[in-house]
Amino acid sequence: MYDALDVAKYIITYCKKNQKPISNLKLQKLLYFVQAQFLVGENHACFYNRIEAWDLGPVVPDVYHHFKMYGSNPIILWKEGNFGVSAHDREIINIIVNDCNEYTASQLVELTHQQTPWIQAKEKGYNEQITNDSIKEFFDL
Repeated sequence: MYDALDVAKYIITYCKKNQKPISNLKLQKLLYFVQAQFLVGENHACFYNRIEAWDLGPVVPDVYHHFKMYGSNPIILWKEGNFGVSAHDREIINIIVNDCNEYTASQLVELTHQQTPWIQAKEKGYNEQITNDSIKEFFDL
């Protein structure tokens, strides 16, 4: 299991390499979908960090705060790389990123707003945790 910041840095590097720079808003949604894929497909979490229900959908606060200085602009890393993410896990992440890159950040926000994990956490209040159990239950069809 990884720190979400390492996964985020890998995603940023991958997106830049594919000439699709990424904003913090979109990154947050990708992390949520990556976590879902690992929970369902690999039967374990990709990262250990907390995901919360914010107004614009699921957010990993640790990652959000690290990159918030970029606002809505693409995130730029001074050092790029794999950040300790294994080749097997990079393949899974790449599939999710490629699928989600077809959508804008706003479309991904709308999509997550229709999903039970965000809805249930948001009903409890601001910054409530979206649990791995609720994510797995929703996506494990």
